[in-house]
Order: sequence, then structure tokens, then C-alpha cells
Amino acid sequence: MPDDVLAKAQCENLFGQVMDAARVHGVSEMEAILAGGSHALTRFANNTIHQNVAERSVHLSVRPVIGGRTARASTNRLDHQGIREVVDSAIAITRLTEPDPELLPLTSAQPYGDVRRTYEATAHTTPPERALAVAEAIGAVEEKGQTAAGIYSTGASMFALLNSRGLSCWYSETMARFSITAMAADSSGWAKQSACYHGDLKPLEMALRAARKAERSRTPCELPPGRYTVVLEPAAVLDLVGQMFPDFSATAIRDGRSFLNDRIGKRVFGENISIYDDCYAALQAGAPFDGEGVPRHRLTLVERGVPREIAYSRQAAAAAKVQPTGHGFPLPNEFGEAPVNIVIAGGDSSLDEMVGATQRGILVTRLWYIREVDPYEKIFTGMTRDGTFLIEGGEITRGVRNLRFNQSLIEMLSNVEALSTAIRASGEESIDMVVPAMKVYDFHFTEVTRF
Repeated sequence: MPDDVLAKAQCENLFGQVMDAARVHGVSEMEAILAGGSHALTRFANNTIHQNVAERSVHLSVRPVIGGRTARASTNRLDHQGIREVVDSAIAITRLTEPDPELLPLTSAQPYGDVRRTYEATAHTTPPERALAVAEAIGAVEEKGQTAAGIYSTGASMFALLNSRGLSCWYSETMARFSITAMAADSSGWAKQSACYHGDLKPLEMALRAARKAERSRTPCELPPGRYTVVLEPAAVLDLVGQMFPDFSATAIRDGRSFLNDRIGKRVFGENISIYDDCYAALQAGAPFDGEGVPRHRLTLVERGVPREIAYSRQAAAAAKVQPTGHGFPLPNEFGEAPVNIVIAGGDSSLDEMVGATQRGILVTRLWYIREVDPYEKIFTGMTRDGTFLIEGGEITRGVRNLRFNQSLIEMLSNVEALSTAIRASGEESIDMVVPAMKVYDFHFTEVTRF
């Protein structure tokens, strides 16, 4: 465990101080969350490193339960006075709130699976180590007469949840991220990757890939809006398909704000679409328990195109008379629950094979500025970016001016012709997931953008 992350014993000691402060007020039901870690980042632009920053932070959040009431207060002061003041504030706020008839008692002690995702070398990666990798990446882009910008971050984090009913769960992990954009006069390319072990990142390979995209998409042509066969790289799949997973929530369905209302158990997508939520899956990250201290369970969200299971927080599970699935957020909250360890099952095609089997279509590196248009049909709009290409006769022939799309995810995931092997992917508009590339027919582009 990195020495700049709070150990479980330290968290238990701090919780003891929380309980001492609560007993002064005659309060015996308390929950505490401790979260924090150390994070460092090297930022570069115009082919030059221009920023190195590092931060170590930790915060304490406490939640009393008093007569069916609850509230939360937080602080980043972990001395005796800071702990006493945050407990005083939480109790005062709680006593001013209205009782919640659906509020459950605090979670009791639970068993958790063993997940190890902490690497000392990643937690302690130095600025010179990051700078060396960045310098190689910049050099690869600069050799092509292009300009590089991006980030390389490394760090360690922890999350602990303890309460007066004996619950004591603790988790730590390390994480590294590298992102690079290669810019030419009228084109650009992009690549991004994340991993718990920084040695799994390949900054030079990503830089070369981004530079090739920028080089091949120079002097882009303009295509008319319409429906096209598209090959979506994993980052594009992640950022678009990732928009629908908050709907796999019992609370969202009960509130009538999920596209799954009246669709559970019915075929919604193509038979080649299967999606899981599994925190133990290879390439995943995150704690084996949720924000309520419930162990995370594997969910089959979609099986061969049919939505099967949804996430339940403790409160939603009690209302439905089922068991919670371990996907709740810290209380109080208005969101309920959601799956956060998404795995979309892949297929046996490679990205090159998808392109080679496309007579005419568009290759999309990534999407951005994604916004919802129709919540029940899951129609989204957004734009392509940093590497959009015309495919003709099974080959990438030239760059394409970026396009705006207006696309239903239900339709899109019913029109998938081929899937690649699933990989851990990173984007900008959704959480990291394990997803494949997808070849999709009749993808709807509505207009050409100005760049």
C-alpha cells in the first residue's frame, strides 16, 4: 500500500473519534466515509511540458441517523477539532430535516471479495519518469511536423466506509492516464489510455497512432449528411453507449425516467449485444463494495439483446422486496444507483477486418459534446472529432470533415454488424469501460461541422 494513502487502521482510528464526538450529543448511529489519495500530473502543449502539479488530499464525510432523519457533512480537517466540528454540523443538519419514511438502518458488516489494484511504482512515479515518456511522445509527433498536447497522470487513491453497526470496508487502487492530441494545419489525431499499472500504458505507441491519424486526415473532404455504415473505435463506443447506463437503475425506472420502462425482458437490441456489470472483470477498476457498503454483484444487464437485470440500492431493493446489488451511492442522494463496471462483450473481428469488409463508410476515432435529445428512445446528438475517415472499397482513403450525428442507441445497438475484442477504453464523456469497436449500419449524420 502506498505510504501516502490512509491505511485501514488509520481510518478505524478516525472513526473512533467520530463516534466519541457523536456520543456527546447522545447519537449512536453514525456512518463515516474517508476518501483521498495523492495524484500527480504532467501537462504538455505546443510540443512542450508546461506544467507539473501534485496534490495530496483526504476528506471525511459523516452521516448520522436520528429518528428516521439523516444528512451529511464533510471536511478535509482530520484533527480532533475538525472531526468534532463536522460531526456537530451533521447532527445539527440532520435534526432540522424531515423524517424519511423509506430510510433504512445503517448497513451491517459485510463480506467482500479480494481485489488488488495497487502498484507502488505507479503511486510513486516521478516527474522525470513521466517527462521522459512525454518527451518521447512529443518527439514522435514533432517528427511529423505536428503539434502535440495532452496529459500524463499517475496516483493512488483510497475509499473507506465505516459505521456504528460494525461495517468497516476499505479499498485502495492506483491509476495512470495518458492522453495525446496531435494537431496539423487542418486535421488532428487523438489517443487515450488508462491502467491501474502505469507500465501497461504505451505513450509512444499512442503518440504514433495519433500522429498517423492527423497525417492521414489532412485536407479532409466534405460528405453530405445521411445514413452511413460506420466503424466506431472503442473510445467512440464508450462515450456514446455509456450514456445509457444510468437508466439501468431501479430508482430511475420507478421514477419513470428510464428508457427501460416496459422493456425489461423484451428484445431491445441486436442478438450480438451482451453487456455486464462486473467489478471483478479483468481490466476493470474500483472497489468491490458500493457507497452504502454493500458488496457489488455481477449483473447481466443485456443478454443477447434483451435487458435482464438492473441495479438496486438498499432502499430500492427494500421497496421491490429483492436483494440490493451493490450499486448504490452514498446517502442521501437523488440518483439511487447505477452500474459502474461496464463490460460490453466483444466479437471476433479486428478493427482492420471491419474496415476491410466495408465498401463505403466512415471510420470514427472519437465523439464529443454528446447531449440527449429523446430520453425514452435514447436519441443523442454529438460530433465526431480528431480522426474521421472515409472508407472506400475496404480501405481508408482520406480524411472527412467532422459530422454531427442524431442517433438512437436502441437503433444503433440493433444495427451492429461486427464487434472486435473488448478492451479497456478511455474517453472524455463517460467513465472508463471494457468495450469493443463496432461496425454499425445506418448511423445517422445530420450535418457537417465547421471544422
